[in-house]
Amino acid sequence: MRRPASRRRQHGMTLIEIMAAMAILAIVSSLLYSAFVATARNKERIEREIDRYHEIYAGIDRIAQELSMAYTSAHRNPNEALRTMITGFVAKEASSGSRVDFTSFSHRRLYRNAHESDQNELSYFLVTDPKRQGQKVLARREQRRVDDDFHKGGQSQILIENVRSFELSFFDPPTSEWAGTWDTTSTAGQPNRLPTQAKILITVPNVKGKGPDQTFGTRANLPATYALNFAAYKL
Repeated sequence: MRRPASRRRQHGMTLIEIMAAMAILAIVSSLLYSAFVATARNKERIEREIDRYHEIYAGIDRIAQELSMAYTSAHRNPNEALRTMITGFVAKEASSGSRVDFTSFSHRRLYRNAHESDQNELSYFLVTDPKRQGQKVLARREQRRVDDDFHKGGQSQILIENVRSFELSFFDPPTSEWAGTWDTTSTAGQPNRLPTQAKILITVPNVKGKGPDQTFGTRANLPATYALNFAAYKL
């Protein structure tokens, strides 16, 4: 006796039905994998952008903080051969970008009993990236003590990578103008006198990878406008 056809179809799926189910499963798996890969890539991209913004803002904040602690001293040995400590603030403009060399009270001692003061020499300038041809980096130089030449010495390190331009300008109260250069060591400049404010502008390639370059900036107040002269405070 033959069984009804409807009962025979309940025994299992046909080959066509199995192949269709496998195709649907493959499509769904592919879509899920693509979504997972896209999410992972977006996460990596966002993390890179956050790290880049942090690098830029932290670098600008450090420049502003250390510029705000700049100082010069009116005390100099009249005998140049015996001068072992010269302070100053010199900023120059060049095709490669601004450069500033100055003395500051911003040195941070890493060890409590270290024989170091808070005085140091600092420089900020653009230099060619030693690892990536065609790119520039913003470098920071520090010497932990002030000697007879505050333009050199110490160690340099990369502060911000891949920088297009670095521009500094300084507010001069007597003229009420912003100047791109400053020199406390020259009579033709601003002898023994610091600017009251410094404007910092840094241009970098678009952080998101597409679009025009981006410029970030801030201002720093320099409270120690005039050269320190302890003789003026004698009782």
